[in-house]
Amino acid sequence: MRGLPGPITLKKSDFHYELPPGLIAQEPLAERSASRLLVVPAGDAPFADRQVRDLPQLLRKGDLLVFNDTRVIPARLFGQKQSGGRVEILIERLLPDNRARVQIGASKSPKPGGRIALDAGGEAEVLGRDGEFYQLRFHVDGALESWLLKAGRLPLPPYIHRDPGIDDDERYQTVFARELGAVAAPTAGLHFDDALLETLRAQGIEFGHVTLHVGAGTFQPVRVDDVREHRMHSEWLNVGAALVEQVRAARARGGRGIAVGTTVVRALESALRDGELQPFAGETRIFIFPGYRIRSVDAMLTNFHLPESTLLMLVSAFAGKDRVFAAYEHAVREKYRFFSYGDAMLLFPEISK
Repeated sequence: MRGLPGPITLKKSDFHYELPPGLIAQEPLAERSASRLLVVPAGDAPFADRQVRDLPQLLRKGDLLVFNDTRVIPARLFGQKQSGGRVEILIERLLPDNRARVQIGASKSPKPGGRIALDAGGEAEVLGRDGEFYQLRFHVDGALESWLLKAGRLPLPPYIHRDPGIDDDERYQTVFARELGAVAAPTAGLHFDDALLETLRAQGIEFGHVTLHVGAGTFQPVRVDDVREHRMHSEWLNVGAALVEQVRAARARGGRGIAVGTTVVRALESALRDGELQPFAGETRIFIFPGYRIRSVDAMLTNFHLPESTLLMLVSAFAGKDRVFAAYEHAVREKYRFFSYGDAMLLFPEISK
């Protein structure tokens, strides 16, 4: 599914901005909620430089925060082909019967029927290839999901130029992560710690959860000039009946639905049917860019996204491209920290003209 096209063709280059490499966060802060928060109100109201721990003063009693409760798989493995060549495996999705959809890094592409001896023990059999993804069957001790928890390595994003450490096992998961299946964290949720959640709850802010298993495709660049020609990667999601009822109740009492992260927006928009949120579990390829009207949420908390990325296009659809790029210019000037371990924005929707 794709965003509705606007009246003017959008080019990938329309979403480029200059980012000094030193602003890409390589480590998390000592405290999750100490991250800075750039508040971007609707209209022409000035930006405000705050902190995530200020959210209790920025939200209202009756508001509903919607989180993505996916949990990151230790999805990176290393091994050796029968020819002796080294292989890096990034699991994109777990499949039945100890199979997985994966990306493989190797000097030469492995062929169907080939075997990869895994450094952590056991081996992987190459079943076939579909584009940039391979399907492997893992011959390991027990169920693949359980084995990975002991044998896999956390897949930090490619712009974090270091090996994962012990601290990342905790800090690259949200404190509410419970549904195992993602290969990248829903990073807006990383800013919430138990103390902040308790303060918000005591103030009358409600919490709801969706599940969207973030795939490796989230890091794939847009490779076409015309944005509307981009084919979005597929991800699995679940918007349950309880969450649908929470959203309806919040709206009925005058509360706002606030998405914590772009993955929540993608999940909720995928679950809309005739303009109404409905329970939905399944695959989505929804691609949201300017010209698409986001109807499922009233505000969005999100990290800063890569230039020319589909996530930057999504937030531009929500708050207005000019407004978002002005906010990014402000963030660069004020030396906010960018990307997964970086700071956050609280965005409100573009005012319809």
